Amino acid sequence: MAAPGGQRGRARAPILSVALWLLHSAAQVCGNQNEGAVFLREFTLIRRESLHDDFLSDLLSNHKTEDQGTGGGDNGLELLDEQLTKASSRTARSEEDRDTLWDAWGSWSECSRTCGGGASYSLRRCLGSKSCEGRNIKYRTCSNVDCPPEAGDFRTQQCSAHNDVKYQGQFYEWLPVSNDPDNPCSLKCQAKGTTLVVELAPKVLDGTRCYTESLDMCISGLCQIVGCDHQLGSTVKEDNCGVCNGDGSTCRLVRGQYKSQLSANKPEDTVVAVPYGSRHVRLVLKGPDHLYLETKTLQGVKGENSLSSTGSFLVDNSSVDFQKFPDKEILRIAGPLSADFTVKIRYAGAADSAVQFIFYQPIIHRWRETDFFPCSASCGGGYQLTSAECYDLRSSRVVTDQYCHYYPENIKPKPKLQECNLDPCPASDGYKQIMPYDLYHPLPRWESTPWTACSSSCGGGIQSRTVSCVEEDIQGHISPVEEWKCMYTPKMPIVQPCNIFDCPKWLAQEWSPCTVTCGQGLRYRVVLCIDHRGMHTGGCGSKTKPHIKEECIVPTPCYKPKGKKGRQIFTEKLPVEAKLPWYKQAQEMEEGAMVSEEPSFIPEAWSACSVTCGAGSQVRLVKCQVILSFSQSVADLPIDECEGPKPASQRACYSGPCSGEVAESSPEETELIPGGLQDFDELHDWEYEGFTECSESCGGGVQEAVVTCLNKQTREIADETLCVTSRRPPQLLRACNLELCPPRWEIGKWSSCSLTCGVGLQTRDVFCSHLLSRETNETIISADELCHKPKPSLVQACNRFDCPPSWYSTEWQQCSQTCGAGTQKRDVLCKQRMADGSFLELPETFCSTPRPVDQQTCKNEDCPSEWLLSDWTQCSVSCGEGTQTRNAICRKMLKTGGSIIINSSMCPPLPLSSLVRSCAVAACTRHNRPAQKQSPHIMALKNVYIQTKKQKKLHFIVGGYAYLLPKTSVVLRCPVRRFRKSMITWEKDQKRLLSSVHITIAPYGYMRIHRLKPSDAGTYTCMAGPAREHFVIRLFGGDNKVIINQPAGIREEEGTRKSSLNEALHTQEKHQNGILFNRSKAEKRGHLADPSSQYDNIVSRLLEQRGWPGENLESWEAQESTERNASSEEDRSQEFSLPFVMVMEQKRLDDIIRNVSRQPEELKDIYSKQFVVQLAHDLIRSHLENQESVFKIQGRRIGSATAEFPFRKHVSGFTSSLRTSSAEAYLPVSVDLGNGSHRPHRKPAILRKISAAQQLSASEVVTHLGQTVVLASGTLSVLLHCEAVGNPKPTISWAKNGAEVQYNDRILLQPDDSLQILAPVEADVGFYTCNATNALGSDSVSIAVTLAGKPLIKASRATLINTESSAVTVDIGSTVKTIQGTNVTISCQVAGVPEAEVTWLRNRVKLVPAYHLHDGSLLIANVTLSEQGLYSCRAANLRGEVIESTQLLILEPPRTLLQLEDLTAMLLTPGPDIPSVLTSPSGTRMVLNPESSVLIGCPVDGHPTPNITWFYAGQPISMRHNILAGGQILQLLNISADYQGEFSCLAQNEAGSLMQKTSLTIREYWWSVDRLMACSASCGNKGVQQPQLRCLLDGTEVNTSHCIEKPKPVLQPIACNRRDCPSRWMVTSWSLCTRSCGGGVQTRRVTCQKLTATGSSIPMSNEACTQVAKRPVDTQICNRQLCVEWVASSWGQCNGPCIGPRLAVQHRQIFCQTRDGNSVSSDQCSVLPRPVSTQNCWTDICGVHWRVSLWTLCTATCGNYGFQSRRVECVHVRTNKPMQEHYCSWRPRPANWQRCNITPCENSTFLWEKGVICEFSSLSLAPRTRCWSPLRGFFGKPLSEKWPMAACKIKCSYWNGSRVVCCC
Repeated sequence: MAAPGGQRGRARAPILSVALWLLHSAAQVCGNQNEGAVFLREFTLIRRESLHDDFLSDLLSNHKTEDQGTGGGDNGLELLDEQLTKASSRTARSEEDRDTLWDAWGSWSECSRTCGGGASYSLRRCLGSKSCEGRNIKYRTCSNVDCPPEAGDFRTQQCSAHNDVKYQGQFYEWLPVSNDPDNPCSLKCQAKGTTLVVELAPKVLDGTRCYTESLDMCISGLCQIVGCDHQLGSTVKEDNCGVCNGDGSTCRLVRGQYKSQLSANKPEDTVVAVPYGSRHVRLVLKGPDHLYLETKTLQGVKGENSLSSTGSFLVDNSSVDFQKFPDKEILRIAGPLSADFTVKIRYAGAADSAVQFIFYQPIIHRWRETDFFPCSASCGGGYQLTSAECYDLRSSRVVTDQYCHYYPENIKPKPKLQECNLDPCPASDGYKQIMPYDLYHPLPRWESTPWTACSSSCGGGIQSRTVSCVEEDIQGHISPVEEWKCMYTPKMPIVQPCNIFDCPKWLAQEWSPCTVTCGQGLRYRVVLCIDHRGMHTGGCGSKTKPHIKEECIVPTPCYKPKGKKGRQIFTEKLPVEAKLPWYKQAQEMEEGAMVSEEPSFIPEAWSACSVTCGAGSQVRLVKCQVILSFSQSVADLPIDECEGPKPASQRACYSGPCSGEVAESSPEETELIPGGLQDFDELHDWEYEGFTECSESCGGGVQEAVVTCLNKQTREIADETLCVTSRRPPQLLRACNLELCPPRWEIGKWSSCSLTCGVGLQTRDVFCSHLLSRETNETIISADELCHKPKPSLVQACNRFDCPPSWYSTEWQQCSQTCGAGTQKRDVLCKQRMADGSFLELPETFCSTPRPVDQQTCKNEDCPSEWLLSDWTQCSVSCGEGTQTRNAICRKMLKTGGSIIINSSMCPPLPLSSLVRSCAVAACTRHNRPAQKQSPHIMALKNVYIQTKKQKKLHFIVGGYAYLLPKTSVVLRCPVRRFRKSMITWEKDQKRLLSSVHITIAPYGYMRIHRLKPSDAGTYTCMAGPAREHFVIRLFGGDNKVIINQPAGIREEEGTRKSSLNEALHTQEKHQNGILFNRSKAEKRGHLADPSSQYDNIVSRLLEQRGWPGENLESWEAQESTERNASSEEDRSQEFSLPFVMVMEQKRLDDIIRNVSRQPEELKDIYSKQFVVQLAHDLIRSHLENQESVFKIQGRRIGSATAEFPFRKHVSGFTSSLRTSSAEAYLPVSVDLGNGSHRPHRKPAILRKISAAQQLSASEVVTHLGQTVVLASGTLSVLLHCEAVGNPKPTISWAKNGAEVQYNDRILLQPDDSLQILAPVEADVGFYTCNATNALGSDSVSIAVTLAGKPLIKASRATLINTESSAVTVDIGSTVKTIQGTNVTISCQVAGVPEAEVTWLRNRVKLVPAYHLHDGSLLIANVTLSEQGLYSCRAANLRGEVIESTQLLILEPPRTLLQLEDLTAMLLTPGPDIPSVLTSPSGTRMVLNPESSVLIGCPVDGHPTPNITWFYAGQPISMRHNILAGGQILQLLNISADYQGEFSCLAQNEAGSLMQKTSLTIREYWWSVDRLMACSASCGNKGVQQPQLRCLLDGTEVNTSHCIEKPKPVLQPIACNRRDCPSRWMVTSWSLCTRSCGGGVQTRRVTCQKLTATGSSIPMSNEACTQVAKRPVDTQICNRQLCVEWVASSWGQCNGPCIGPRLAVQHRQIFCQTRDGNSVSSDQCSVLPRPVSTQNCWTDICGVHWRVSLWTLCTATCGNYGFQSRRVECVHVRTNKPMQEHYCSWRPRPANWQRCNITPCENSTFLWEKGVICEFSSLSLAPRTRCWSPLRGFFGKPLSEKWPMAACKIKCSYWNGSRVVCCC
């Protein structure tokens, strides 16, 4: 690789890696292009197999090292960096990128494929000086649309791209090898028709599928997972219905079994019908019968498949896999099926068969939502809704709903409703226009029922209500309707919170004094239940009640008299307990009940003690209360309304001892205190354990301290029930994350989809917002740049599914009329919008809706008034001048299309000239006019004269045309009758002539011109009175061409006098130009400038054919006479000679012009030439008939009728293009054939005849070689003559288009070697070549047989390979392969009628004049490689053109490649550690290690690219190898000794071959024992040295595994260090420890000994060893750890929570302590098994169950508001006494109320009790209740009057378990 800025040489090796080419291109871009670097977007998607993995990052990061090394300047990589930065569109760097050294990701590249799923990549670059972590490239999928069927498989395209590259010397058609399990992303292809499988590329192109049945994609040579959503890395799969990430709801599983009942009478039966679109079809037949398929497409095409053999078939575009076994058949179809499949079974044996089948059948009929219906109101706000229709996916049409109801999976979508036309109505009427159907479907509305009772009496509950959509008709009847009809307004909430005030809580007061005056006692406190208003009430949970007592210690010691002994008083140290009043005063206050919806006793707080000291009493008020459901207020009830025992309303209290009293208590009193004063230690307590996560990530949040219940001893987290609830620490909060939040994206909701199908769009609002304060929730809108994260997308696709076919109309075209009812049209097409947004045009039958109109009226307005004019009348006179008139009427076109006549004043003024004009007819005749005398007459001769020889003077008579030689004198006579000759006047070119020295005007009717000169050419006119005649003189130039001298025009006079000639002239002008004669371009574009030149072209053609006149003719005569051995002037005068003047009648020439004009267009050219030749023949023939002498040639007498004349030129204009003999020369016709034996030997020569094709009749054509035969429709025979001379006599053969003519009954070879074609047809068209051959050589001449029309080109299909000759000649159409420096001639022989023009092209571009074009051939001199290409010869005429081409290929024989940069780079691609070597013609050499790899390069070049074949030891390589880089590199892996030898590469192409070679030498592994290990002992008798066995490679030690296969040498140990050892201490092993814990002792024996060389041990004194080393210890302490054990306390009381019938939980404490009773950490006992601390226990207190009473009567007999209740309580099983409910919590609590009698009702009376009747009415949506007394009126009212509920002073309506009570 050249350094940046360097120039690369021209690559000589064409087969190089594309990746290296890209690398080379990148270098050129860096160094050579100053305008700007080009971003190589292909280099990651196209053949990157030769690049390093880090190539891309290196390409983008190398500029950093250049910056550091140079300091600026023109640096290629700097330029690349700069231009890459400019070229790539980069997004803003993300927050993640800002923390790293990466730049932002660049824009996505173009997709690697246009369809079928490809890959796109994005790049980023490293901005730091060091390497960045991560990858600099990322990928995504793209172009995820299906390719058209004709596109083919992507892997197949990649294989076929190698079809034009030779592999091992020949071309192959490569087919893909798919589903390679080892390397699915390599391009492996198989040669068609062979078993050859080759890896053509190590990586397929990005976007290629890894496997045929998977969406996984190859990217950069690795298989990447792709989900069905076409996203990289996605694991989303299709469900069984084929829906990506679907739930399987669009299809149903069909499975079943069929048992055949076939017999000889019933040979066939249907197994199952599998419909269109089914998937995962599997059938298994077991038995002798046979399966076969019948199909029917949606278009009705039927088919059948017999399934006769195992294999995969394509049945109606569905892949079918069939397996046939002796006893069973298996049929699999992946699907989806493209037709209806019917699986049938055919009888094949007597035994029965069974078929099991399973498949997923699509739900063909599905619901489809319609568009919104028209709005219900035109203004002021209305609503519109959608509907759902059943859609048939097969026929793409809407069907009745019953089809969709058939599938239970189909759920009909609910219609949608939206508001519409919200603009206010116009103020003119104030009413909104209602659509007609709105009268029958008025706007629905929401109605709600009253709220239900709250679910909780405090702490926040919920209550609900029913909200329904109702509609009111015109009569006011209200009826419920579907909810979707009310969706245009928000639905009222059906649930709301209630009783959100706090529940009652326990409030603990101050502790009392300790119950003892000394020692340890108890203290108590009062705990009250306080509600949210601060009132003492009930309702607090007993489980959460704080404890009311705790231990207390008085520091005063207690002394109690024990007795007296003498005078000494003995005291006992015991605590003094509190007296009984203390206990009674501190008695736990009875828990109050919470007010509920059932009447219950509610005690109030106790009053203060009645006394301040001593014993007193406390009182409280106990009420019967109930909470009212509707008002949520508390009402007092009579005491008898509450059931159960009434709590005490009075109790004793003790306010402490009065002054002077001593608090004493007896042991009996002490026993009355529960628990006594026993020692109790709390084991569990609450502690803070860190904080929760911050509630907000920024802007200020809070953290709450986590409170856990811990075991004080073990510090383990325990259940919260083990800790005292009242001791739970208060909630602890702290602020956190107080920093301001960074701007972030705020995202709105997606809008509705813009389209209902066919991929629409949804939009949403995305803006960058900044939260300033979380407390005030103040935010501001910021610029998008302040939000660092990528901005969420604003648009997304939606409704990506195909639309149903529908009509699509184009815009209306322009109106056909500007006014007065025109029409306009438009195109109406049936199309289907597809899921990708494209449109599919369909037949009109696919659109089920009525077709929109495609034509309408337009410009419906009246036209302005206009004049309507009639036709002109006839001229007012029959002769002379008169007038013509016409009428005008004022008309107006109406918008209806009709017209009306209106007053003329409505039209604009009309000029008189528009209504009247003059006219002229034939002049009027005059009667009685006297007769005139006869006019003069000039006796003219209508001839054409051609001077053929020089003559001094010639005489002519006026009336003709004369073509004369200069310097000839002319006498022109004008014979006249009835006119005096002296009165004759002369004009030249309409100018009067007078006598002069040069021109003499004689009085006798003639004039004389002396020695003609060019200015004398022109038209001379003789005038005799009114009579006049012309004579045209034309002169020849030096080249026998007529000198064109434009005379004054005489067209009008000549045309008036000679109308017949004018007709011929016009015909001639029409057909001659460019066809009959060759004229100038000016003449071809217009008419003839002068009739005097009408015969110029015929005369010119005669002169060309015959070689006249003047000196040319005389020189020819002299040459001819010389050949005839004439020796005297007299003899020459007697020989044949031409006349001085050839005379032709003008009529003859006019006939020729007329006959040519009548010929078919394609024959005019050839017939014109034939007529001219025939005319010349007739002129000479008539001249010969008048001669008296006989012309003799070589003694043979030839009559005038058969004489042939030696003319210098060939007749046909095609002759020069038909010659094929390189030795062709002029041959006279008359040759001596009589004395052939005496003539010398001569190679063949074919006689070229000059005569044109003779048409003997209308149907027979005879011609000689060198001509062109044009086949007409009536041609019946064509005879081709071929005459050849030579000695020996030549052999004649015929060929057509280069192939030998096959003779048959229609194509005949005549005895004279002529070729005759009978009844020619179009297939006979071509080039016929006559070949004349003898021993000395050959000659050939061609003739073209063609139809009038496109030209013919004589072409060859041969291939010429030239490696030696310096010049080659080929026919067009062949292929030329030649070496450089050759002169190449390409011949293009053309025939055609009309005559064709030849043009040469190179690579379809017209050739520049530098090439040599001659006689239709192309000469390319000294060809070079740059002139290689396609050379085309194009022949064109008026009827068309034909092109034939020759491919010119330049050959260069293989040669050694001199510029090795590219090949060296490829050899280094696998890695710098892999050795490589290049071959050479003389041979190279390389030494390698075994098991290594090597790359051998073959540096050759040539054109075409040589095919390289590798050999080993002269034979094709049979060992394992890889061919890389198109054969230029041979890769050998894991080489061994078998690879040692000569490797050679043979490079071959059509120009030659080259052999290069190299020799490999493989080193060997061997065992070495040249080293010894260290001695095993320093003294004694056991020291040995083992030889060190090493594996060596070229003297270097390697792993011994390489020498495993080598025989090991025998190893003999060597004795060493055999001497006495110095004295040293010898120790035994330690004894066992004396104790297992708590510290024990271990001992061992220590002695001093000496080991001798003989191996014996001698005891020595301790002093001998002490001098050497310190004496080791013989005693040590062991097992110092403490002796610990688990200690368990006694089990506690069985009073834990109940967990079952009579089953509770009891606890005990577990401690870890030493054996002396000291507690230690539990960790020290962790190795010991820990005893359990909890167990189940039996207790009578848990013998409880729920007791329920009977249901009360329903509160209503009908309606929606009836309910009934019952009492549910927890009672003891044995005593049947009520217990607190938490004892029964282990069982579910039965319901205590339920709804009842929920049936519709009208006015009904539902209860009456205690003289009160309540009536409930449900006629309206708001139920009303009225209560009255049938026995007495309320408040003294009469009995008949009904009082509403509202009349009650207190609205109370509650249920007491058996009745409704109304309190008034």
